[in-house]
Amino acid sequence: MSRSLRRGALAATAIVFSIAALSACGAGNNAQTLGIRPDNAAVSVGEVKIQNALVITQPEPGVKGPAAVSATLFNNGREAQVLQSISLPGSSAAVTLKPAGGSGQITVPAGGYVVIGGEGNASAVIENGNESARDGDAQRVVFKLSTTGDVGIDAFVVPARHYFKDFGPSAVPAVPAATPTTTASAEPTGEATHSAGH
Repeated sequence: MSRSLRRGALAATAIVFSIAALSACGAGNNAQTLGIRPDNAAVSVGEVKIQNALVITQPEPGVKGPAAVSATLFNNGREAQVLQSISLPGSSAAVTLKPAGGSGQITVPAGGYVVIGGEGNASAVIENGNESARDGDAQRVVFKLSTTGDVGIDAFVVPARHYFKDFGPSAVPAVPAATPTTTASAEPTGEATHSAGH
């Protein structure tokens, strides 16, 4: 074997070992990349996983009106589960659930998922949204499922603007139009007044 071939073989071997060493940090059950967590709220309890949980308030601050809960519920079990209720601990606000079809129950199918919020999806409306959640806070939200029971999560509270616009509450109060105010103005009489001595 010539000298140049030996050098080439050694260089190739060095490259293979360096690539293997670099890729080792991203492989296996203890990989560092597995420690990365998304910015959105997520939780797993038993066979149920909830992701992207949000409480979405009115688009403008201080406007009274309903808010909405938005989330994706996954069911990794072998039996369907019914979402029986959503509550906000520490608040008396009621949450009204509606399936995508408009009537009946919200069912999370076995091996499937349900999206809550957004056009054509199931909905969860908080009647007194402005009283129960403040923009920028993390609001505790509890999803009660028929088999798993209570699944609690801290959901971010955001206004229904930009990306969240289509997932927010469908009932947005109209801002009252400004009514013009009329002020009385003095009308000139057309007659000049003169003072004595001029």
